[in-house]
Amino acid sequence: MRALHHPDLASVELATLLNALADPVRLQVVGQLADAGGVVCGGFDVEVSMSTLSHHLKVLREAGVVRVTPQGSFRQHELRLAEIEERYPGVLTHIIDSVRARSQV
Repeated sequence: MRALHHPDLASVELATLLNALADPVRLQVVGQLADAGGVVCGGFDVEVSMSTLSHHLKVLREAGVVRVTPQGSFRQHELRLAEIEERYPGVLTHIIDSVRARSQV
């Protein structure tokens, strides 16, 4: 499995981060990651094809939202919450709170 590029969050602009989070499917993914701590690629509960999910995960990774690490034959996805909070305090935390509130309605 080839290594994936993860951007240094110091180089990630706020607009890039917010653009990655401006999609309902990606918000679902972020909510699931926040609740679970980490999810392998086949473990997301979203109503899109695997290829579409892969695209969304790539957008999140390239924007610095998630870190992907190999776990055997799977890839583990985890939020880079602490790093994002250091760079943009409160942004991702508030978005996660909003996603959780919407899922409880």
